[in-house]
Amino acid sequence: MSRMRVDQELCILCGQCVEACPFNGVEIRDDAVVFTESCRLCRVCVKACPVSAIWLEKSEPVSTVDKEQYKGVLVFAEQRQGSVQPVTYELIGKGLELAGKLGEQVCVYLAGSNLSSQAEDLLYYGVDRVYLYDHPLLERFRIEPYTSLMVELIDQIKPNIILMGATPVGRSLAPRVAARLRTGLTADCTLLDVKPNGDLVQTRPAFGGDVMAQIVTPRHRPQMATVRYKVMPAAERISNPHGEVVRCPVDERFLQSGIEILGFKPHEAASSITDAEVIVAAGRGIGKPEGLELLGELAGLLGGVVGVTRPLVEQGWADYTQQIGMSGRTVRPKLYIACGISGAIQHVAGMRGSEVIFAINTDPHAPIFDTAHYGLVGDLYEIVPALIEAIKKGGSFDAVFQAG
Repeated sequence: MSRMRVDQELCILCGQCVEACPFNGVEIRDDAVVFTESCRLCRVCVKACPVSAIWLEKSEPVSTVDKEQYKGVLVFAEQRQGSVQPVTYELIGKGLELAGKLGEQVCVYLAGSNLSSQAEDLLYYGVDRVYLYDHPLLERFRIEPYTSLMVELIDQIKPNIILMGATPVGRSLAPRVAARLRTGLTADCTLLDVKPNGDLVQTRPAFGGDVMAQIVTPRHRPQMATVRYKVMPAAERISNPHGEVVRCPVDERFLQSGIEILGFKPHEAASSITDAEVIVAAGRGIGKPEGLELLGELAGLLGGVVGVTRPLVEQGWADYTQQIGMSGRTVRPKLYIACGISGAIQHVAGMRGSEVIFAINTDPHAPIFDTAHYGLVGDLYEIVPALIEAIKKGGSFDAVFQAG
């Protein structure tokens, strides 16, 4: 087992490791640095030690499975009322990228009723195989049948990687599947990559978004991750699909459920900030709630909506449905205008996928400028009115920004 080690002869007992540890896992006892059970092997103390007296002693991992038996990427295609949800196409896009690096295939698990046309359509996004479980009792999502059928499929095809959307359905299904397979699951991933040996590198925010943690599951297969909607580009539609639809028999035993559905109300589609193509976002730097009215005018002229950072929601200036970031919505608009936003990692993780990011901030050293494609250093209460005036005069988009 890996553990922290200290060269006590080299250690000067400065106490910087004790102060740096976020878990209170380091103590000085009897003139020696010791690690307690609270230590999480985060290695913050290693960076804090001025004399390099601390290091992480790693043990060699022992694989519990034959990795060679697991190949390919399996994507869970979420459907609602017979319509495949948009997050599915983002998962397929990432699945194709990961599988391409390994020279493997991408397959899709689709369950529902009367979904033959939807299954055929999924082939036009470059997947190699769509496993279709079609039965009237699968029309609406029920956790027990969907779990049992997916586990059965996984046992048969043995995928290396399984991707699901971090939606209410995906967050309900994924942990149950992982528990039955006795494998790992990383939730709410924002980045995914794969090593040449097939290990999936899963990146997600930790400690309230202050740290972006990289997680691997080297000793178990398959590897499972849920991915938030709008954090990855969707797969592009192709004209000549090469895959096939495999219609799988549905074992009646798997359709049994301890949940009785007493009624059903169709989901009513509602507009969401995640679907907006233009977002004008406000941060703490707007200084006053009236600033949202000004940004709302700009958003309206651009055919967009207003988004906010977490502090504005906590102050009661905006509704939580407008919040963008790891604790809010993840967006991917064509244009994102950040006004008075410093650029904290929690917020940036929710909007970094925007096609064009334009930042306005009085601080030239604000981290948001490291993320933005374009930026203006100045007072938003001078710049935004100039932008609004230029738009009203019918100036070109480039001219609008030059006017700012």
